[in-house]
Amino acid sequence: MDGAAISALVAAGVLAVGDWVARARRSRLLEYLCKPGTLAGLLAVAALLTPAAGLGARRDLFVAALAFSLLGDVLLMLPSDRFVAGLGAFLVAHLCYLAGFLTRGPTAVGFTVAAVVVAALVAPVARRIVAGLATKPALRGPVIVYMVVISAMAAAALSSGRPLAGAGAVLFAASDAMIAWDRFVRPFAGAPVAIMVTYHLGQAGLVLSLLH
Repeated sequence: MDGAAISALVAAGVLAVGDWVARARRSRLLEYLCKPGTLAGLLAVAALLTPAAGLGARRDLFVAALAFSLLGDVLLMLPSDRFVAGLGAFLVAHLCYLAGFLTRGPTAVGFTVAAVVVAALVAPVARRIVAGLATKPALRGPVIVYMVVISAMAAAALSSGRPLAGAGAVLFAASDAMIAWDRFVRPFAGAPVAIMVTYHLGQAGLVLSLLH
């Protein structure tokens, strides 16, 4: 990476830590600064770095994914409940990531094996989340679609042959799973910080996977 991309990555890291502190201390002002700032920094990294050979189209789609993730972050941190709008923004982000991995797609066998493994791991958690939506039937369909799309993205990343991409996608999926569990199944201690740590590390892994 050149100096500008490295500077953006360092800034994103500092802002990410600031956001983790904000979540731990429940500082809304600090969160309003650091949460969108982190994604803006990662978006800048993706836009400024020189991707590995043949990954130019993937990089463009990843930039779009980060832009929609930034929109989702803003929607979800607003005082009013904009969960559905935020869910929609992140759904588009995952579709962009999925399309990015398909630009130099994995083999059919590799993707199928990864999809089976992901489905086996996700299914028990997904069942509990869907059961937790019994009192919110309007959300059941959107949440199920979202889980299918992020599972497909994770399978594509895991079968891409790029370890950072696979790790990033798994961390991103874990963050989303914790959001759903905390919101619809049972709140758990440390959720706000754990959700953001895995989310930021996941997004960083996806971005840095463009280099190798």
